[in-house]
Amino acid sequence: MKKSFLAAMLGAYFISPVAHAEAIDASKINYLGPIAPQNALKPFETNRKNAILTNLKQSLTADQKSVSFFGNTLKWQSLSKVNALTEPGLQALKFTLTTTRFTPATLKLDGVKEASFYLNGELLSKKGDAYKLPLTTGQHQVVIITESVEDWGKVALDLTSEIEKSKISVSTDAPNTLSAKQLFDSKTVSNLSISPNGKHLIWQTRSYNDKNANKAIRETVIKSVKDNEIVYSLPANASNFAWSDDNTHLVYTSNKVLYKLNLKTLTTSALSEDLSGISNVDFYDNDTLIFTWVKRPEKSKSLTKYYHGLEDRWSYARNKTCVYLYDVNSGLMRQVSPAEFSVSLQDFDNERGTLLLSRSISDYAAPPHMLTELLEYNLKDNSQTTVGKYRTFNSAQYSSDGLYITAGPEFGEKAGKTVADSQLSNNYDTQLYSVSYDGKNITALSKTFYPSIGQFSVLKNDDVILNVGEEDKRQLYVFDESKKRFNKVKTNLDVIERFSVSTEKSPTLVFAGTGAQLPQQVQLKTKLSNTKSKTLFNSKKAFYANTQLPSLEEFNFTNDQGTEIKGRVYLPSNLDKQKQYPALVYYYGGTSPVNRAFTGRYPFNLWAENGYVVYVLQPTGATGFGQDFSAKHVNAWGEYTANDIIKGTNAFLDKYSFVDKTKVGNLGASYGGFMTMLLATKTDMFSASISHAGISNITSYWGQGWWGYLYSGEASKNSFPWNNAKLYSEHSPVFNADKVKTPLLLIHGDSDTNVPVGESHTMYTALKLLGQDVELVEYKGADHQIFARDKRFHWWNTMLAYFDKHLKEQPQWWNDLYTQK
Repeated sequence: MKKSFLAAMLGAYFISPVAHAEAIDASKINYLGPIAPQNALKPFETNRKNAILTNLKQSLTADQKSVSFFGNTLKWQSLSKVNALTEPGLQALKFTLTTTRFTPATLKLDGVKEASFYLNGELLSKKGDAYKLPLTTGQHQVVIITESVEDWGKVALDLTSEIEKSKISVSTDAPNTLSAKQLFDSKTVSNLSISPNGKHLIWQTRSYNDKNANKAIRETVIKSVKDNEIVYSLPANASNFAWSDDNTHLVYTSNKVLYKLNLKTLTTSALSEDLSGISNVDFYDNDTLIFTWVKRPEKSKSLTKYYHGLEDRWSYARNKTCVYLYDVNSGLMRQVSPAEFSVSLQDFDNERGTLLLSRSISDYAAPPHMLTELLEYNLKDNSQTTVGKYRTFNSAQYSSDGLYITAGPEFGEKAGKTVADSQLSNNYDTQLYSVSYDGKNITALSKTFYPSIGQFSVLKNDDVILNVGEEDKRQLYVFDESKKRFNKVKTNLDVIERFSVSTEKSPTLVFAGTGAQLPQQVQLKTKLSNTKSKTLFNSKKAFYANTQLPSLEEFNFTNDQGTEIKGRVYLPSNLDKQKQYPALVYYYGGTSPVNRAFTGRYPFNLWAENGYVVYVLQPTGATGFGQDFSAKHVNAWGEYTANDIIKGTNAFLDKYSFVDKTKVGNLGASYGGFMTMLLATKTDMFSASISHAGISNITSYWGQGWWGYLYSGEASKNSFPWNNAKLYSEHSPVFNADKVKTPLLLIHGDSDTNVPVGESHTMYTALKLLGQDVELVEYKGADHQIFARDKRFHWWNTMLAYFDKHLKEQPQWWNDLYTQK
């Protein structure tokens, strides 16, 4: 017999796992109403129901105690305290469901003729006479908007769990456990650009929601640096921002059109018609713009494709990019780079009248089988001079008397190399060099500086601001040119995502970043030497104020070579050390460390809040720990890395006694996916493994991946299948597939050009023929990474569901995602 809400007031707090439904305790349900009782028509009686309810839902799902409607303020209250339940108008119910495991549930709503049911903001449809709720681990908000209720005394809301021994708790509290939607959807600052005088700031944000699905919601404004207030709104899709040196104008593109904004009058004028394909827009002088413009070849109607070289496999290989000058007053454009080849614009010097250009040259004679030619082009006489041709090169900018160049240790006849002559350098460990205009004099500036150099900006006094990889952090440093030393810019952020600096004598610096437990912040420094920064944006306050986050501990160990291997451990916020927990071990293993960003493709905080202790380590070979450390990546293909992961996992298990040693999973992607497969051939210490976009056969990856031969030019330097067959075979997991005993999930995008999907297919074929427990999941249309919102959520769910199946003995989520038919 069903219980009404009134009868349910004495009901249980937990929903029991019995076959019949239990009515929810009314004291655990929030009520709001009646909403706009004077409305003549209810939404379902209009031709705009969906729009009306979608807009209303936004205010009802918000975490607030009251809501105002046409000047009338209504407070949320407990349903058990409501006496007049038959008043006209819309009414709303809201409550939170919490479960500690994936629990399919059924919610039946009787006594309501018209209702809209929202689970975590998403509108659900009825299946028969009930709503199906696939409740994942954590908290879920339910909002029900009722439109037609004849007798609230006959309304019944019954919830059934479909899993034995599972409990779904019900409360009026707002959700406070970390969710995937928070991590992906929350607004973040995606672009920053400060004006030359440090007075204005372009501020571009990105967020997502259910309504817009995979389409990002963007906002672009100009702010006053002084008070952080908006002074002008730009088109949301604006890009290619450029400030004039005299601070009077801002140029940008929107919908393929180039615009100029007068910063004094805040008036906009169009400078062009269709300029599709331009990028790197900047002011060459106050009346002239400079930009690069790509020309794509017409689509071929040929029945064949004749390859012009290895790089011709790249979809963009036949594009031609040239540099143009644009006269703002007349609109006249002038191509100023050589017409015979495609170039990248590195920098320009309008006082000398020169451009710094680079171009790629096919040269397979030595690793990495590509040359970069750096050219200086003189606009006065249209002459060009070759500065140099390099096997390793990242970027270049002018200084007052030469160039700054970033490249690997072997740049300039190994000018930056510090490892022994017998050891090959890892040229992904980027160094900073000072180079004369003619390229003949090269000085290595960062030989004794361990971090790996990334983006940099040259100041007027020739000092350089650098974003560097420092162990598992990304930090800002200033290279003091006069003292030839690196000084750290003090921030409280682990990972600086982007920065912009003004060109004043005393520059203003703005930067955005996160920490391992700190959502995004944007900070401002009016002096680079200041110890304190002004916070312009704090995502934690805006989107995570009441959210529980895991705790974090540093965990390092010493490997067999006597080197300290850094790592960190994420612990669930509700950790009970008297219990046993499953664990996940994550690594990359390639040349980049796994940085301490708050979120990203692999959400460690979310995994921890799903009941896993998460160990992230930085095995041998990564950059940012010094050249000796990174050089061990070359010609190793997992040799050191696998030993570090195995030893580190054992040390981790020895320290964390509340981790169940029989319930440990491991996963990695790309090179980390290769490591996952390789580890499966070396150890059975893991209970389940996931390889995303991993390499199973080094030879096929080298030959078929778009950039396989280039990457292998470093990772397998001077080694090829014909002169080092042992490296290519013995280190390829598929050649040892018969040693695999661990259940393995292979995930791959079916359009992956970096590591072709065949790498997972090869391992899948081998393990299937061997009768091993192996699964293969492809994401349609996905390349090497999973970006689209819908695919990202499904992908995150797939990984957790797989580990729940094997490490928690809870196969229901996996079976729900991948029903065997």
